[in-house]
Amino acid sequence: MAIIKILPHPEYCPQGAEVTAPAGTSICEALLDKNISIEHACDMSCACTTCHIIVREGFGSLNEMDENEEDLLDRAWGLEPNSRLSCQAIVAQQDLTVEIPKYSINHAKENH
Repeated sequence: MAIIKILPHPEYCPQGAEVTAPAGTSICEALLDKNISIEHACDMSCACTTCHIIVREGFGSLNEMDENEEDLLDRAWGLEPNSRLSCQAIVAQQDLTVEIPKYSINHAKENH
């Protein structure tokens, strides 16, 4: 089991949170299982960027990105070198620290 530390986010987990997840679980699934309602507009099918996260610690332990995820991430709001789609980032044995960006592409569109 890995521990996923989620940094505070004003909407999804204002105090931050820690969840555990077995290896082979996506970060998105792990958060949803613990009632952290991260957006996932495409139902975790790697067709949008609403579940974009930034992996602050443990990035190297995750599965490699496929080309589809890389292409989608180019459209994510607040993209950073350690960005992943949480529906595609599969937990291994190493603990992780993740940040959910303040906005998703859906929020950015709604605010303009």
